[in-house]
Amino acid sequence: MEPTTTSAAAPPLTEPAATTPNPPSEDTPLTEGDTCDILWRDGSTVLKAKVIERRLLTTTAMANSNSNSKQQRVVAASLSAEPPAKKAKSEDEPLDHGRRAGDYEYYVHYVEHDRRLDEWVPLSRFQLSTLKRCPTDAQDASHEHSATHGSGKRHTRSAEPRKRDRRHSSEVPDGDPLAHTTESNNHNTNPITRGGGNFHSDLAELEAEHHEITKVKNIAKICMGKYEVEAWYYSPFPAPYAQAETLYICEYCLKYMKNPRFFIKHCMQCPHRTPPGDEIYREGKLSVFELDGKEHRVYCQNLCLLAKLFLDHKTLYYDVDPFYFYVITEVDEEGAHIVGYFSKEKMSAEEYNLACILTFPQYQKCGYGKFIISLSYELSKREGKPGSPEKPLSDLGKISYRSYWTHVLLTMFSEQTGNENVQIKDISLLTGIKTEDIISTLQSLNMIRFWKGQHVVFVMQHVLDQYNKQKKNIRLCDSKCLTWVPHAERKKGVRNK
Repeated sequence: MEPTTTSAAAPPLTEPAATTPNPPSEDTPLTEGDTCDILWRDGSTVLKAKVIERRLLTTTAMANSNSNSKQQRVVAASLSAEPPAKKAKSEDEPLDHGRRAGDYEYYVHYVEHDRRLDEWVPLSRFQLSTLKRCPTDAQDASHEHSATHGSGKRHTRSAEPRKRDRRHSSEVPDGDPLAHTTESNNHNTNPITRGGGNFHSDLAELEAEHHEITKVKNIAKICMGKYEVEAWYYSPFPAPYAQAETLYICEYCLKYMKNPRFFIKHCMQCPHRTPPGDEIYREGKLSVFELDGKEHRVYCQNLCLLAKLFLDHKTLYYDVDPFYFYVITEVDEEGAHIVGYFSKEKMSAEEYNLACILTFPQYQKCGYGKFIISLSYELSKREGKPGSPEKPLSDLGKISYRSYWTHVLLTMFSEQTGNENVQIKDISLLTGIKTEDIISTLQSLNMIRFWKGQHVVFVMQHVLDQYNKQKKNIRLCDSKCLTWVPHAERKKGVRNK
């Protein structure tokens, strides 16, 4: 909506406190909690959205949005900066005094859609006829997202030291306090309190706190290798980098930069062409490297910060020392390009074989997710200990794992003659899948029956035939290409092949 020269009406100072104020007009800036239909990026789809925060447009942006009138451009420019005579404001004067709704852009969440779609949108995409104002009182000044006063810089939350209950979060590890360094230093780390311990007894309180900190994504996109990728979620990069619209990341050493000139120079001089650590898998152009978080701390912490841009519900951990990281890459004549990774605890009392899993967006829908899952189970089989992913799983995680478990079990049943007397524990040892995951998968397939006083696996041949006709080729780990030796055996002198 275009700003006009009419001033916003301030509430009468003599109005009795008991009188209900008039509803705000369309010229009044939108506030947190307002809902409205918004035109999606494709220019045709309309989605219901909720306002999360707002920030002032730059002088140039306001001028361009009102280019139909020279007078309006002057008004927009004057609104972007306070005159000297008005700098001293009373405490009771609202921060948006004299502003119009069109002077701001708004960070919105599309209702019933994933937070990865959240974005900053101008007022021109709002269908104001559907606007519903939040019925609560005026928002606190701390929620105002216009602290830049038209400077055009992104307003971001700094990564304050916060303690997390490690049992609550599994996707990305957290770490020891490390000194912040400059861009020229490769130790790009974030000072944060070490995670671990039950600091939050109320899980709902922890979720609310995490949501408040991460509700606005701070990085718009990253440039890594030949790809430019839109970020999905908030990640607590150090303050100088968290304020950057775009981060430039070396795909070999994962050093992050905010200056494209430094990035180009670094790419020309970077001595690395593969992740650090040992190569444990090679199948054609696919290669996997194992990294010890303690030995390769900087790389693993940078990997966690990068991964958090695409992970939402898990709390970030910087204490990478207790974890192994397995980095999946595509190899060509230039080097090993990172595709995704998974991490696992070195010592897990719950026998978890995977803590965090991620395939980067530019490589998704290429079958790497199932490959990473199968690799984690292949390691469990080598160790002789069935494993399971760290719980709780996200909704997408449940779908991926249930699909993998179903494929493995039905494929195994199809290869049997039907005369074998196979126990659940035998299936667990053969597949590396824990018994509870096997049972839950068989129950979802209606293959657990009660017969003669005990539960048995009941498999119908037509179910197997139907599945074999419909199943797709899945990229799985080939055990013949895996040269990994369990760490318990390495202590005895056995090394990776």
